[in-house]
Amino acid sequence: MRVLLRRKKILFIGILSTLGFILLIQLHNLRSGIDSSNEKKSDQLPNDLGVKPRDSEWRKHDLINNAPVHQPAAIENMQVHNGQQPVDLPVLPAPRSIAEGLHLKPSLPPPKSDEHSTGPGEGGAGYSVKRDSLSKEEQVKYDQGFQDNAFNQYVSDLISVRRYLPDYREGTCKTQTFQRNLPQTAVVICFHNEAWSVLLRSVHSVIDNSPPELLKEIVLVDDFSDRGYLREALEEYMARLKIVKIVRAKQREGLIRARMLGTRASTAEVITFLDSHIECTKGWLEPLLDRIKANKTNVVVPIIEVISDKDFKYHGAAAQSVQVGGFDWNLIFHWHQPPTTDKLRPGAPYSPLRTPTMAGGLFSISRDFFRDLGYYDEGMEVWGGENLELSFKFPPFIPHSYLFLVLPYSFTPSAHRPLDHKITCPVQTWMCGGQLETVLCSHVGHVFRSRSPYKWESKFESPLRRNSIRLAEVWLDDYKRFYYAQIGFQLGDYGDVSERKAIRTRLKCKSFKWYLDNVYPELFVPSNALASGDIESYAGAHCVDAALKAPKEGKLLVGIWPCHKQGGNQFWLLSPAGEIRRENKCWDSGVEVGRVALLDCHGAKGNQQFDYTADDKITHNGQCLQLSEDNRSLVLATCNGSVRQRWKFSRKPFMPPDQTRN
Repeated sequence: MRVLLRRKKILFIGILSTLGFILLIQLHNLRSGIDSSNEKKSDQLPNDLGVKPRDSEWRKHDLINNAPVHQPAAIENMQVHNGQQPVDLPVLPAPRSIAEGLHLKPSLPPPKSDEHSTGPGEGGAGYSVKRDSLSKEEQVKYDQGFQDNAFNQYVSDLISVRRYLPDYREGTCKTQTFQRNLPQTAVVICFHNEAWSVLLRSVHSVIDNSPPELLKEIVLVDDFSDRGYLREALEEYMARLKIVKIVRAKQREGLIRARMLGTRASTAEVITFLDSHIECTKGWLEPLLDRIKANKTNVVVPIIEVISDKDFKYHGAAAQSVQVGGFDWNLIFHWHQPPTTDKLRPGAPYSPLRTPTMAGGLFSISRDFFRDLGYYDEGMEVWGGENLELSFKFPPFIPHSYLFLVLPYSFTPSAHRPLDHKITCPVQTWMCGGQLETVLCSHVGHVFRSRSPYKWESKFESPLRRNSIRLAEVWLDDYKRFYYAQIGFQLGDYGDVSERKAIRTRLKCKSFKWYLDNVYPELFVPSNALASGDIESYAGAHCVDAALKAPKEGKLLVGIWPCHKQGGNQFWLLSPAGEIRRENKCWDSGVEVGRVALLDCHGAKGNQQFDYTADDKITHNGQCLQLSEDNRSLVLATCNGSVRQRWKFSRKPFMPPDQTRN
């Protein structure tokens, strides 16, 4: 009996062992099949930020990703967060539906789009959303995005942060060869409360379109943002990109000082400053570095193209349509056509184009040369003026050399081109041995906005004016009086500029007259004016004022307003050519019959030629400028000797006072 029980026990153990062995074999086969499948997918679609599955649902995932829950965090002291050790990126499941993922910020880097991608915004196309078709809840999100950012965040969140853009280079730019051993660059991007998708798209466009051997680092400078998602969530995301470090300011610094934080945190030979709402395109970096390799005193900018603030359409620009930077005597930056001689330069139309000034947002500069120029004037507040100052520091004209800056992260240009704003750096470049160039083989898009969404506090009443006065005191020599006349000689407290003047002396920089004669001869100099100041009616204390009337077909009509004696919109110059002008705008009779508009000066006289007579009339084609009976408008009427047709300039001829401080 015992023998029988022992045999049954042995048989039972054998059966269990056999079943266990079979189970192990099945599990091994199943695991091998899965590994094989994964290897097959990985071999088919490698990606520099992870593995991109074949499933078409990844087209959706390129646009939509689940967002982390962002917890507000206290602002810390300034510190640098270096990228952590790279980790394997998990493969995210595709969303169950498009609606499920709308407006959720990607928490992990998505796959890069290509020319076959068909999602919103791919290929640089715009993507429109009809607000009225949205639910009440979505309309609130739509409106809030515009309010917070001054661009359509709702649409941006629907577009991949790694969308595909075509090659915008033209002609020989596509076949251009570069010098060996180009210098590495650090890209410095300053931001304050930037939208998540726009900031990520800026960073990814830099990485995806830059040769790895030339891009040493990306330094993100957080200028005291208070949006929770720009804390831990941003650090976790950027750590996966390996090349990004984050610098945080301990208080609101403004563009100028924020860029200096980024400069100090960077280590590369070249520093490239970009805004936080841009997209770099194919081949954007090499042409910039090639120009600095050729001459370290070259300060270079790309063609700055427009990304719509409404639908994020990328508007490419042809090289022949590119404008250069200039300024007026209110020290406001503006764009203008390059002189004909520059258009006929050797290598045109794709060789670098010289520019007197730059806008301020996007440019590359040698670290050593930036240091020699004295960096930015950190006595300036927020932003404004730094781009003109840097421009003035550059040297005599040398073929193929010019510079151009782009807009600061707090600047808000118009829909299709930058708005005028305070100049700051380019003159410094020209006067102190450098050269400003727009590199026409480099293309970078910029989201231009119609207003600034940012607020800042300054202990100064007008920080932008203060910046411009500091610029004028250091760089404009006696010509500074022309700017002071624009602001009624109200200088106020502009701080100590002795250190900036010492830098100019040390660098043995040229005079501002040299700059006007050799770099920017197109600029109208007020000392040539026949009369200047406000234009007051003999019929009462009413002065001609710029652009008080509503736009007519995009043109601004000259109006009338009580005299305030503060310059500004009531400051006018009468040129020897008969132009009545302010900045780069002239009176023009060709917009509306009997009215005077304010248009770009064209220098061809005609509808922009006015005569100021000995009996104080302003005439044009036999008609006289007249103040209306209700004192609310200006008209061109038949001359009749009325007191309403008599006007007086406050100064005849232009004689700026010697006193520059009131």
